[in-house]
Amino acid sequence: MIYFIGDLHLGHTNIIRYCNRPFKSTQEMNDFMVAKWNETISNNDTVYYLGDIAYGRDCGSRKYWWDLLNGNKILIKGNHDRDLQGIPYHKYLIKRFNNIEFLLIHAPEYNDFGYKGWLIHGHHHNNYPELYPLINYENKTINVSAEVLSYKPISLEKIVQRIAICRGNDEE
Repeated sequence: MIYFIGDLHLGHTNIIRYCNRPFKSTQEMNDFMVAKWNETISNNDTVYYLGDIAYGRDCGSRKYWWDLLNGNKILIKGNHDRDLQGIPYHKYLIKRFNNIEFLLIHAPEYNDFGYKGWLIHGHHHNNYPELYPLINYENKTINVSAEVLSYKPISLEKIVQRIAICRGNDEE
């Protein structure tokens, strides 16, 4: 299976307050998100991670967190992804799934090359829900920030089903 998520911000204490995350501590947040990921993702699954693995002075190595997470992980580099030794990454990818082309990029505003199709991104967390809900059908954006997904990866299958319903092509 193929999944998407971004913006875990592991080790980032202030993200709890910034994004109103429901955790009492950074440790609780880290443990919960790693557990949710690993309950959802098997080592045979592929996860496109849309940036910002960890953040903060005391977050530790990004590679440490990366290695705790199940699956074949493909990183699209986020604005807080520094010190990525040992983690291959992409600035963006254009992929075709189920006959739909998607731009995978950390932030929609990084699309400075005029891509017009469906765009899967993170970056905006839950800060602008009117502009960046899970799926904005008008703008063709899909926000896979952790807060929008209840802190666990979303499958390609669920995304494609929602796009099909929007298009009126739900044949089930």
